[in-house]
Amino acid sequence: MPLYDEAAGSPRKHRRTILVIDDDPAAVSLIDGALKHRYGVRVALDGEMGLHLATGRDVPDLILLDIVMPKMDGYEVCEAIRLHPVSRNVPIIFLTSLNDEFSTVRGFELGANDFVTKPICPRVLGARVHAHIELNRHQRELECKVRERTKEIQDLQLNIIQCLGRASEFRDNETGMHVVRMSHYSSHLARAAGVSETMAKLLLNAAPMHDVGKIGIPDNVLLKPGRLDEAEFELIRQHPVIGADILGRYDSELMHMARSVALTHHEKWDGSGYPNALKAEAIPLEGRIIAVADVFDALTTARPYKAAWSVAETVNLLRAERGRHFDARLVDRFIEIMPAVLETKEKYAELDPVAPADLVDSADE
Repeated sequence: MPLYDEAAGSPRKHRRTILVIDDDPAAVSLIDGALKHRYGVRVALDGEMGLHLATGRDVPDLILLDIVMPKMDGYEVCEAIRLHPVSRNVPIIFLTSLNDEFSTVRGFELGANDFVTKPICPRVLGARVHAHIELNRHQRELECKVRERTKEIQDLQLNIIQCLGRASEFRDNETGMHVVRMSHYSSHLARAAGVSETMAKLLLNAAPMHDVGKIGIPDNVLLKPGRLDEAEFELIRQHPVIGADILGRYDSELMHMARSVALTHHEKWDGSGYPNALKAEAIPLEGRIIAVADVFDALTTARPYKAAWSVAETVNLLRAERGRHFDARLVDRFIEIMPAVLETKEKYAELDPVAPADLVDSADE
């Protein structure tokens, strides 16, 4: 078959390509004559070669497939094409002299888009080919637009999450890079725990929502410099529920993950946490992961009211709380990935470290 279209004066690779799979040379010659002035035509004279060409590097834009062939018939070829990831969406038109109901139904069940009966009428064939190529093009364009719109929505959701995370930090006395570090710690730990890369990325973006509910806590409680009384502590304990209410219930995976993180990051493995006293694996994995990452960063970072703990001291506390506050398996994984954790800690260190009030040099007072 020609690799160059003399009429168009351009290589065939820039034109729509039709793959013809048919063991009848006369039928192939007729099809080539009907289509070659508009399309590039490739030919396979048996099913095995046709399958090879259909799923290779240069995937055709449409396949004309004979049903009755030796060794591998058209039904088998069609089924294999539909199972292959690179060719599963290519339009397939069966060429057949079979016109019984069973053959037609079976073809459609296996993924055929249309039938053209033999003997072939060139004008009918050309019209069918053009219609399916255009339909497939429109479908791809629509899918592209849907993907673009979906990404826009996901980006918007992520921006909202990030804005809410910054808002919650402004309401609290946490250090500025806390949510960045603990988010990365959480994604590192998620990967170490064996979750998918998709979930690890979701957790990275959802983790900043862990304390968003503090937006709803009164300033006189949230910013109180001294010890909280029991009533005030009960108010603080409501921030996971407030956070979940702020984030609401959406079908979005990101929003669902963020809500779960906000609601469950203060639950404890032994059931002594809040707000719902969940125990062990009743606590969602993301909540258990955030609990480890959040406590590690809180302890190893200086705050206005305390000095930073050393990494060794913090690791000793994590070990001591295995099976009580924290999921023991996650503590073990977190300690195993400590080199990555410390690298992240250094990378996102505070630009202006907080000096705890009781450590301020008298010359600075």
